[in-house]
Amino acid sequence: MSFFERNGVLIGTYLILAVGFWTIVTIIMPMVFMVDLSFRPKLAPSQVGGPLDEYTLKNYRYFLFGSSTSAESWNTIHIRAFFVTIVASIILTLVNFAICYPIAYYMAQAATLKKLRIVLLLLIIPYWVNDILRAFAFRILLSENGFVNSVLDLMGLAGAPFDFLGANVGLYMALCYSHLLIMIFPLYNAIESQDHNQIEAARDLGAPWWHIHLFVVMPHAKPGIASGMTLCFMLTAGAVATPMVLGGPRSLWFTPIVYDRFYQLFDWPQGAAYAFILLLACIVFVLTVLKISGLKLGEITR
Repeated sequence: MSFFERNGVLIGTYLILAVGFWTIVTIIMPMVFMVDLSFRPKLAPSQVGGPLDEYTLKNYRYFLFGSSTSAESWNTIHIRAFFVTIVASIILTLVNFAICYPIAYYMAQAATLKKLRIVLLLLIIPYWVNDILRAFAFRILLSENGFVNSVLDLMGLAGAPFDFLGANVGLYMALCYSHLLIMIFPLYNAIESQDHNQIEAARDLGAPWWHIHLFVVMPHAKPGIASGMTLCFMLTAGAVATPMVLGGPRSLWFTPIVYDRFYQLFDWPQGAAYAFILLLACIVFVLTVLKISGLKLGEITR
């Protein structure tokens, strides 16, 4: 009743219906369909719903063992790609936090209003360029004949030209850069809400700078840290275009494999199974972050 008193009956009803429609139609229904499809065999359209359309674990078994009939022959390529993606996404999320935390702290607690506007413009303007163009820009900069290798060659550094793309340096740089704002703004919102007098009091009592950040600022900013890390990890692990553009010949990223299941092999049930496995990994990561931070899910959405 208080919700309708604050917003009015008309607006309140509209908000409930709009959110309910959005949640059911664009989130719950596609997920339920994907999970159901992941337990179905690959069939011709005319056979869907027929006697051969039965639930099976074949798609998940393929992820573990490939086309082999032996349970001892692991599908090492896909399993390795999955774990490389998860581990790399966790590391890139931590790197993003290390880069963004000082910027967010400066914006929230140190910058004047004029400097804050300048920093916000410098952060936002580059993101007017879409992900595909940014990925190709990184490819041009880091190619063997690109700008970075040309500079290294002029400096006379040994080893130039360096294969940045083959070593996945370009991929990791682009993924990290693409999600800077996703990390900065939750951190900024959390740190900005802290009373600056608490920081000054800790400084007056002789606390070193690392002690202030570790025991004063970060505990207060835990919801922003958890929110930023969750979003950054999920977007990094689920990136498709950037790994396809910047992945080297030896690159193993899980999302292009999922993409191939759908659009190269046209095996939608297997693609759904692979996508659901990645979704489960993201859910486990979110729950782990909440467990470590001691937060509830609702707290990171404030």
